[in-house]
Amino acid sequence: MESVITYRRRSVTRQNIATVRRIIESHPDKSRRFISQEVCREWNWRQSNGVLKDMICRSLLLLLESKGFIKLPARKCTPPNPLAKRKKTSWVIVDKTPVHCSVEDLFPIKLDQVRRTSFEKIFNGLVSEYHYLGYTQPVGEHLKYIAFSHNRPIACLAWGSAPWYIGARDRFIGWSKKIRENNLHLIANNLRFLILPWVQVPCLASYLLALNRHRLLQDWKTLYHHPVYLLETFVDTERYRGTCYKADNWICVGQTTGQGKLSKSKQPLLSKKAVYVYPLTKNFRRELCHDA
Repeated sequence: MESVITYRRRSVTRQNIATVRRIIESHPDKSRRFISQEVCREWNWRQSNGVLKDMICRSLLLLLESKGFIKLPARKCTPPNPLAKRKKTSWVIVDKTPVHCSVEDLFPIKLDQVRRTSFEKIFNGLVSEYHYLGYTQPVGEHLKYIAFSHNRPIACLAWGSAPWYIGARDRFIGWSKKIRENNLHLIANNLRFLILPWVQVPCLASYLLALNRHRLLQDWKTLYHHPVYLLETFVDTERYRGTCYKADNWICVGQTTGQGKLSKSKQPLLSKKAVYVYPLTKNFRRELCHDA
């Protein structure tokens, strides 16, 4: 059936719109949240971990209403928008005594996943203050880690959802556009990697990457109920050489175009970055290219 509108890569047909109208008419006294959840159940519209795509569906319903396809029930309340009123990340007071030693001298090093814990604000503050890109709230699936040495933070690592299209990465994998749409959630992107500036320890960065790799897969499965088969990151070669990724046996598969995801031009607007990947299994291509 012909698509009337496409939203977040989902095609909405006239039959889909008729379904939405039926649900609204059947529950005239229910909230918009109830309506969107019923629509998600009717369409089996779920995230990879099985959770209903409620917020995306609500945005779609608003779009359909704005175009005159449906009439939603009146709002029962207007909840606060935590993203619009997000507080600025507060500074963190930490011990800045210079650290010059070997990796072994830092043992035991403990790597804690801190998302949804009391340490998350510390992570946010450290990245905001000491990472050259600052801190931005990740959207979608993500995990945050702090590395501690004798209860003292020494580094932060963040992992999140992979960008929609990276030519060098996608050619390396060899998947089609359709399969990429279905399986992109099986890649995790190294969003931030910060070793605190007063910690100057040779080989620490590659050690932490390996340490994080060994537990990331299980942590991801625990929170999101699906595996990841490939890790990726982007290195700004105007600032860094990617030495720690090379030392940890990551593979450089090319570079970005520098266009950015919002660019409408083919001219580079940003600095080009080297694209590094790390397969977490020998059969990563088979897993990523599997057409479910």
